[in-house]
Amino acid sequence: MSGHDRYRPPAWLRGPHAQTIWPAVAAPAPRVAMRRERWTTPDGDFIDVDFAKPEQPREDAPLLVLFHGLEGGSGSHYARVLMAAAVQRGWHGAVPHFRGCSGELNRAPRAYHSGDSDEIDWILRRFAATRPPAAPLLAAGVSLGANALLKWLGERGDAASFVSAAVGISPPQDLAAGAQALSRGFNRVYMDNFLRTLKRKSLAKLAQHPGLFDRERMLASRDFFGFDDAVTAPMHGFASCHDYWARSSCRQFLGGVRVPTLVINALNDPFLPAGALAAATEVSRFVQLDYPGEGGHVGFLGGGFPGRFDWLPQRVLGFLAAHLPTATGPAGRDQPGGTARADPETPTGAHAHG
Repeated sequence: MSGHDRYRPPAWLRGPHAQTIWPAVAAPAPRVAMRRERWTTPDGDFIDVDFAKPEQPREDAPLLVLFHGLEGGSGSHYARVLMAAAVQRGWHGAVPHFRGCSGELNRAPRAYHSGDSDEIDWILRRFAATRPPAAPLLAAGVSLGANALLKWLGERGDAASFVSAAVGISPPQDLAAGAQALSRGFNRVYMDNFLRTLKRKSLAKLAQHPGLFDRERMLASRDFFGFDDAVTAPMHGFASCHDYWARSSCRQFLGGVRVPTLVINALNDPFLPAGALAAATEVSRFVQLDYPGEGGHVGFLGGGFPGRFDWLPQRVLGFLAAHLPTATGPAGRDQPGGTARADPETPTGAHAHG
């Protein structure tokens, strides 16, 4: 990774919370025209998929599939930024909404969660089945969507090689450590914001399916320890929040990845302590770790005030483009993602592997 590829925050945007909040709520993000399709899931439910395409689309152009974060969607700042950048390159883009995240409650007695790699699998396979054979399929995920995507890549190994390359942005690699971090101090602001919409959706889900989980325990929850234990775990077949986190955290699966994959985590991400990130020795040779010293959670804003989203789309799409079959030969098992690395200017001890 050359020096110009390394993220550096602008002088006016300092600290993990500013680098997380300002990009999400105040920095200007592009508007992207999108077309929505409704897909029926294998269990008879539905998801909504929003598609973006360039003005002069080529059928054999790459398709970038982006999996959004917790309570996000195609309107999230990162989705707009990455879809706009993809379209500008002449690529097709798609944002599949996890169940209940497209503005309409899904029908089944379930929602979505960080470890739902089976959902990732059928979505990507449906994209692959409907694309021209010569059109590369690329995948990226953000936060929760990144964790689920990376888990899928590690579980499937060579069976995931129909995807040419992938990127995980700010994945909560250790869900238990992330839940602990979000339960303390200023991070309660993020936690309270998540719980506001999650509880509202949970009440609607109980109206659909009475008795699905304990209503009073859900309403009384104040963090992910309470909410995931009361709702996410029982609704999706886990024994407890700890069982859910232990089985779903992507860190343990990174050694099994066989598709060129970039993992981006800022060392100052308030959602996850730096010590919970995977070390270079834990990942396969197909995985490149990019751990900038700063950037917040899905922030990485640049430029003068009020900021520009330039580094993240350049880093993500640049990595993906470098692993396109037409750019570097057949992608997949013979094309590792590069050596794992962290920011060389990170102070000693700031991260588990320096």
